Amino acid sequence: MVEITIKDIAQICGVGVSTVSRAINNHPDINPETKALITKTIKEMNYIPNNSARNLKRIDAKSIAVLVKGITNPFFSNMIKIMEEEIKKRKYSLVLHHVDFNEDEVDVALELVKEKRLRGIVFLGGYFSHAEEKLAKLQVPFVLSTIGGAPETIGKHTYSSISVDDFKESYQVVDYLIKIGHKKIAILSAPFSDISIGKLRLDGYLKAHSDNHIPVNENLICCMHEQHIDYSLKNGYDLTNELLARKEDFTAVFAISDNMAIGSCKALFDAGYEVPKDYSVIGYDGIEMGQFYHPALTTMAQPIDIMALETIKQLFKVIDGLEEHQHKVFPATLTLRDSVRELGSNEK
Repeated sequence: MVEITIKDIAQICGVGVSTVSRAINNHPDINPETKALITKTIKEMNYIPNNSARNLKRIDAKSIAVLVKGITNPFFSNMIKIMEEEIKKRKYSLVLHHVDFNEDEVDVALELVKEKRLRGIVFLGGYFSHAEEKLAKLQVPFVLSTIGGAPETIGKHTYSSISVDDFKESYQVVDYLIKIGHKKIAILSAPFSDISIGKLRLDGYLKAHSDNHIPVNENLICCMHEQHIDYSLKNGYDLTNELLARKEDFTAVFAISDNMAIGSCKALFDAGYEVPKDYSVIGYDGIEMGQFYHPALTTMAQPIDIMALETIKQLFKVIDGLEEHQHKVFPATLTLRDSVRELGSNEK
C-alpha cells in the first residue's frame, strides 16, 4: 500500500496543501465545511499527520513496539523485560506503549508505525477482534502474544501468534478440582463480551463439568466488574465478597488469573475463613507473587520466559524474511502448592 501524504489529502479534497495544514492545526481561517471534508478524508485514508519531518528523520528506524493491554498485570512484567533484552541484542529499540482496555490497539499501532517508523509490533494481552482489511494497513509484521482465540476474520498468513491453549488448560484446572472431590466450583471469569482468553477459559470450565456429569450452577459464574481493571486483585476481591454475601454453596474458587485468585484469598481471609481449610483457591498464569503469597498459590503456570523469547524470535524471523508467519502453542503446567486441598467423602 502506498503511503498517504498531505498532498494526496489535498488532491482528494480539491484544496491546497496549506488548506489541509490549516485544518489539521485547527486554524480559524478555514471554512467549516471544508474542514469537515478534510477531517473525514484524513480518517478514511488513515492519514497520520507528520508534525515534524525534521524530527522524524532523527527517529531510529529500527524500532519494535510492544503494545500492552493490562500493563498493571504482573504477569506481563517479566515478559516485557525479556522482550526488551532480546530486542536490544538485535540492535533495535523498544517502544513500550500501554493501551487502555477501551482503546483500539490497531488504531494505536497505526499511529505508532507512522510516528516511530516501526519495523515490527507485538500485541501483548487483551482482546483482539479486527478485520483483516484493517490489519493490512499496518504494513509491518506483528505477533499476537498470550492472546488466544483470534477471530476467523483474520487469515493465518497475516500474523504470528504465541500462546497456550487456554481452553485445554482451563479444562485441566477444573477437572483436577473435580477429581479431588470438588463439585461446587465458582469461577471468577471475564465479562461474557470477552471473545478471547476469557471465553476460552470459561468454556474449559463448562466442558470439564459436562464431561464429569456435574450440572453447572450459573450463580457460581462470576464476571469481572467493568469499573475495575481487568484481571485485577480488586475484581477478585469484590467478586468473592459477592459470592459470600449471596451465601452461595461452593468449596473451591477458580480465578482465571493469579491476580484475581490472590484478591479472592484476601476476601475469604477478611470474612474469617481459611484457605484451603474452608475454601480452596486456584489461579491461572504462574506469576512470581503467587509462589510467595501465603498460602502459596496453586496455579496453571504459563511458560512466561519461553513465550517472551519465542515472541521476539518469531517476529525477527518474519522481519528478516527467514520464515513465514507461524502459530505456536506451548503447554502450561499445573503447579500444585498450598491453596487447594482434597475433600474427604463427608465434605463433598
